[in-house]
Amino acid sequence: MRKQWRYVGFYGEEVMLCAGVVRIGPFSQTFWSVWDRVSDGGEGRVFEHTKLRPGRAEVTMEGSRVEVRTGLVKASLRLGEIEPIEVVSPSGRGWGWTRKRAGVPVTGQIEADGRIFEVDGFGVDDESAGYHARHVAWFWSAGIGTSVDDRALGWNLVEGINDSETSSERSVWVDGVPREPGPVRFEGLEAVRFKGETGDPGLVFEFGGAERRRHDRLGPIRSDYVHRFGAFSGSLDGIPLASATGVMEDHKVAW
Repeated sequence: MRKQWRYVGFYGEEVMLCAGVVRIGPFSQTFWSVWDRVSDGGEGRVFEHTKLRPGRAEVTMEGSRVEVRTGLVKASLRLGEIEPIEVVSPSGRGWGWTRKRAGVPVTGQIEADGRIFEVDGFGVDDESAGYHARHVAWFWSAGIGTSVDDRALGWNLVEGINDSETSSERSVWVDGVPREPGPVRFEGLEAVRFKGETGDPGLVFEFGGAERRRHDRLGPIRSDYVHRFGAFSGSLDGIPLASATGVMEDHKVAW
């Protein structure tokens, strides 16, 4: 079956959001998650929902516009411009296409349970489609940050899908310009190690407590998924980090 999805993430100091639209053959879903990082005395609150049934979509994505409309959470975001990467990779007897942007400017507003956040920061835009192998398992991380010498950073790192030695979807953006690092190794959802980094800490994840976890069974589709918001420390492909935020993901799917 043909697969198609788009994921948009905003990773701010006070609030983080992810939203997505997924289509697999005749099946479709929308999902969103918002982490209010400052409510309840700094403990934070998490709101999330996945819609599998037909009806009014909770998430719409049209070009640079992203909208979330539910009773509890509303968001209206506009994405700016940054140089993308785009690749086509083999997947079993089929192939997968993806276009990624990390460090993309994001503006707008997020409302969660009556609390309003004005958004003016950076995030990630992931568009993918193709005829992937029936069984695929991958780790993925994406985020934004700054280096100790004040360069703007973004990343899209993966192990298990579109991850050939070269011409992969792995990308690191430095001041808006993407480059491809070598293969990476994920230590679960704890860290990402870059090839040849002897004594380097790599990209170390600090889980903030905001998690989206799904175990879906829909016709022939089986999906086990964990997505976590948090902060990062260490280094990004040899670049020491001053600060960074983003996500780690573990996904095993039969589709």
